[in-house]
Amino acid sequence: MRALPGVLLVLLAAAGCATTVEGTPVPATGVTSGRDVVSEYFTELNEAGADGASAQRDFLRRTQHPDFDSQCELGNLTLRIEPALSTLRTDPKWKPEKSTKTPRGTVYVVGVSVRIRRDSATLAEQIGSQRVVVLDGKAYGFTPCPTR
Repeated sequence: MRALPGVLLVLLAAAGCATTVEGTPVPATGVTSGRDVVSEYFTELNEAGADGASAQRDFLRRTQHPDFDSQCELGNLTLRIEPALSTLRTDPKWKPEKSTKTPRGTVYVVGVSVRIRRDSATLAEQIGSQRVVVLDGKAYGFTPCPTR
């Protein structure tokens, strides 16, 4: 019977921690997941490539991460990049080649299949990984260098 006061004290303490909040959960509006932003990035990249090398160059220039300049030019090549979104994950320690700092934003890495084309001819296909950074809700990339 000496344990009864201790048990009652524990039950009372536990009961005081249970709180019910009135209301109904509401999904957040205007919030897009990193996965959705990255997926849209590749969709827009491929649509630009379908419009030609100039359109894709413009897309890559507009979406180049603001902290890093690309040293690559695709010339008259276009890329078709198919991401395997099931492989998408964050990569917080990644740094661009020859850089001492990580990019601002959330860095994602994803497995991709890349088709390099000139006009309507496929020159090469590669499988690898690519980084995309989501910063302030927008996706930024790093212009790939297919000749390296």
